[in-house]
Amino acid sequence: MTVEELRASANAAAPPQGLTAPLEALWWDAKGDWSRAHGMVDELETPDAMAVHAYLHRKEGAQSNADYWYARAGRRFHRSALEDEWQALAEGLLGAAE
Repeated sequence: MTVEELRASANAAAPPQGLTAPLEALWWDAKGDWSRAHGMVDELETPDAMAVHAYLHRKEGAQSNADYWYARAGRRFHRSALEDEWQALAEGLLGAAE
């Protein structure tokens, strides 16, 4: 699956089968359901999930919480636009899923 296919699939009622939790969280975020996206990664302790968790808190406007999760994920704060960060996360996660 490509990033474009992932983004286009957000028009469907349910996420594509076989997505990892961090990818599914990005899918829900693309649909505009921040709460559902956050719920997908809230309790996960993997670097990928924590990176998505950080992005979601940044999007929420909770910068200190985002910084905490970026640090836990071993990543620095991304100063690019939120859309650029979503794209980079999706690309990285889709590449890791192959």
